[in-house]
Formats: sequence, C-alpha cells, structure tokens
Amino acid sequence: MTADLPHEHWMQCALELAKLAEAKGEVPVGAVLVKDNVPIGEGYNQVITLNDPTAHAEIIALRDAGLHLNNYRLPGSTLYVTIEPCNMCASAIVHARIKHVVFGANEPKAGALVSQGCFFEQDFLNHHTSYEGGVLQKECSQQMSDFFKQKRQK
Repeated sequence: MTADLPHEHWMQCALELAKLAEAKGEVPVGAVLVKDNVPIGEGYNQVITLNDPTAHAEIIALRDAGLHLNNYRLPGSTLYVTIEPCNMCASAIVHARIKHVVFGANEPKAGALVSQGCFFEQDFLNHHTSYEGGVLQKECSQQMSDFFKQKRQK
C-alpha cells in the first residue's frame, strides 16, 4: 500500500485545473476529488463556457466522479478546491456524502464554510463533512488576485 500523497500535491493539481478555467476567461477555480489516494473526478469553473450557473469547479468534479464511479454518492472521498466553496457547492458536497474538503483560500464574499457562514456545521444536515482551509493559500489567493487585476486593467 502506498502512502497518501500530501494535501499540497492535490491542491497543486487543483491549481493546474484553475489555469484551464482562466485560459477560457473563467474565474480560476479548480477542484479535484480523491478517494484512496486516486483522483476520481476533476473540474474547473465553466459557468460562462457552458452557460450554466451551476458549473462551478466543485460541481463539475462531483459530476465527473459520479460518472466515473457510476454513483451519485461519493463517501470516503476528499475534495480539494482552490477557493472556499459557496452555499450551492457546499450543499452538493453534503448530498454527495463527501468525507472531507480541503480548500486553499477563503472566499470573503461567498464562502460558505468559514467566511460567510459555517454550512457544514448546521444541525439539520443528515451528513457532516469535515474541512480545512489554507492549503497553498498564498498560491490560490494570488491566482485569483492576478486574474481580477488583469480583468480590471482591460
């Protein structure tokens, strides 16, 4: 059995996916879903490309994993995402039964885990997902800052 790869490895993968979003003019957010040290789903923001307000990186990664495993439930998996998930994504994460979420940078305006609420800590949820933030925070935050700086300059 191989040792688990560190959180930084998977977050670096998510950062690479975020670059794909940025190349398409999308907000650079990337996500990778891992189970048993193997990636089972990945995604990046595609709301503009797909004309789909639900096409956030996390949702795309969950859809990809569901198709890969032929199951909408994804227990025992860890989702790595460059930016703190919003309420929509947090809800989908709970419905998919994700075990753990690791995010890079906080999202002060719409983050649903620590910035604008503590969604995963709500008593009414029938599944509880653990989480941690700050993995490669500087790199994740810088990627977003650079993207919006360039947008403002245009």
